[in-house]
Amino acid sequence: MTRPRSFPLDLLAATAAVLLVVAAVVVGRTVYTYDDLIVGWPPLLGRWDPHLGPGTPAAVLVAAGVAAYGPAVAARLPWRALLPAAWGTALAWTWSLALIDGWERGVAGRLTTSQEYLSVVDRWHDVPATLRDFNGHILLHSPDNWPAHVAGHPPGATLTYVLLDRIGLGGGGWAGALTITVGATACVAVLVAVRALTGERLARRAAPFLALAPAAVWMGTSADGYFAAVAAWAVALLALAVTRRSPGWAAGSGLLFGLTCYLSYGLTLFAVIAAAVLVLGRRGVRARPVLLAALLAGAAVVPVAFTAAGFDWWEAYRLLVTRYYEGAAGVRPYAYWVWANLACTVLITGLATVAGLRRAGGVLLRRRAGDVRTGGERADGERAGEVRLAFLVAAGLLALLAADLSGMSKAETERIWLPFALWLLAACAFLTRPRGWLTAQAVLALLVNHLVATGW
Repeated sequence: MTRPRSFPLDLLAATAAVLLVVAAVVVGRTVYTYDDLIVGWPPLLGRWDPHLGPGTPAAVLVAAGVAAYGPAVAARLPWRALLPAAWGTALAWTWSLALIDGWERGVAGRLTTSQEYLSVVDRWHDVPATLRDFNGHILLHSPDNWPAHVAGHPPGATLTYVLLDRIGLGGGGWAGALTITVGATACVAVLVAVRALTGERLARRAAPFLALAPAAVWMGTSADGYFAAVAAWAVALLALAVTRRSPGWAAGSGLLFGLTCYLSYGLTLFAVIAAAVLVLGRRGVRARPVLLAALLAGAAVVPVAFTAAGFDWWEAYRLLVTRYYEGAAGVRPYAYWVWANLACTVLITGLATVAGLRRAGGVLLRRRAGDVRTGGERADGERAGEVRLAFLVAAGLLALLAADLSGMSKAETERIWLPFALWLLAACAFLTRPRGWLTAQAVLALLVNHLVATGW
């Protein structure tokens, strides 16, 4: 996995990433004004606000514990114990970071602001009627137009919190708790997929980095953390389907992929990651064409249900594009955000991920394409697993870059790209000296959360 010059090159890649972030901050604060970028602390949506909070001691303890013992524990725990341990660690990390801002500002109040989902729960007394009329409130000049986040997503996102309210768990506290709890399972889903497609050794190496991700700053409490988990489990079930040749897993994966598309329009780009999984497991697909049939059947369930209820996804997306440029996106300069978005990605994935991506690129360059397609029949099992992991990570990066170039993600990508970021974190499995890199990940998250009052 390593070569003599690997670590210096890792540091060089990390240094370049630091310079990218610095450039985004300096250019954002000197070349542009707030009225140009409409973010308080470019490239992040937030404001400079050094502070401590009740979550500070817990966050430091979790970070220190994972950095010191995470790699060894991940290597030794039985696999069935490792998954709940990773979830529990991710929960502890996310909750402690969120509570640095206190209960109200860090959790309970996040999803209740005027632009968030809970602000419209009372307008969903008649769910079928609201779905039929949903598109009539997307544009800014429409009567009773939806707030930004509601208008910017298919109704599945808002409906999640409406249903939570209907079962008696209303308010920002319950919504925040659900979002954090479900969002933390995303790291488990990525581990399941990585193990199924590349082998257990690489999944174990990735586990501490997924549990201690800087992305947790925004996973608690942005609804995009919940979206990330749904999308991640769709991929994980697909990975199980193609490696175990199970139509049941394929149908479950399709169902979650369908739901993903009704949570966020941009997550249709997860088709790129799904295609990579199918390529990596194509022998199973060819041997059992019923897997594809089950996948497609499952994927049709949610779209058919929403369409039957009167919601037109395609019309809604067309209206959203208009609404997008009616608002902040019509002002925010593409020339800045097309590269500053990548600086945001550095902040949510960390310098370890940058180094891991560098190594993943090296793995792909050193291997022939045949190793990916055949699962490494012409290579030993360990190197074949590395090639497959690099291929999977590259698919996640490709999806993210497509979102970037589309211009439909100008700013706020520290939350919007959480679903893609989790798959980049898997590249940390390639790193040596994991304790040092985990420390760097934790320090970054702690600095951001303590120095900036983030928007989520």
